[in-house]
Amino acid sequence: MFRGISALNLDPKGRLAIPTRYREELQGCCDSQLIVTVAVNERCIGEPGCLWLYPLAEWEKLEQTISKLPTLNKMAGKLRRFVIGNATESEMDSQGRLLLPEKLREFAQMDKKLILIGQLNKFEIWNEVAWQAKEREWLDSDDTEGLEELDSLAF
Repeated sequence: MFRGISALNLDPKGRLAIPTRYREELQGCCDSQLIVTVAVNERCIGEPGCLWLYPLAEWEKLEQTISKLPTLNKMAGKLRRFVIGNATESEMDSQGRLLLPEKLREFAQMDKKLILIGQLNKFEIWNEVAWQAKEREWLDSDDTEGLEELDSLAF
């Protein structure tokens, strides 16, 4: 399970160093084999997006779910083209670094400063400025859509 938030730097070659606290788990669960792709839930036209980073086994579960979607459903087709089509295999090297493909870095408007956020079975990778803007937007929002579905949660 991946949780927590980490500030990272992108090196000149487009690599980020996975925080030490996650490396052993990633080596054990997927032999350092990861999939990076575009995120589809928070992307707005003209705004920086974020990337999703999955351990290979978790990614394969997602692929199975997506493969079962109706082939004639337009939204399912867009999801396949966008998420699966942009998916790139990446292996964490012996120093815990991971290369982010240039196309995906451009999509998410990533520069030197990044934010890595654990999301249980995957990570989100954000441009630091975009993350700060989204965080402010969420904190300032009075949007309660879906709140009733969370009534059963106890903290």
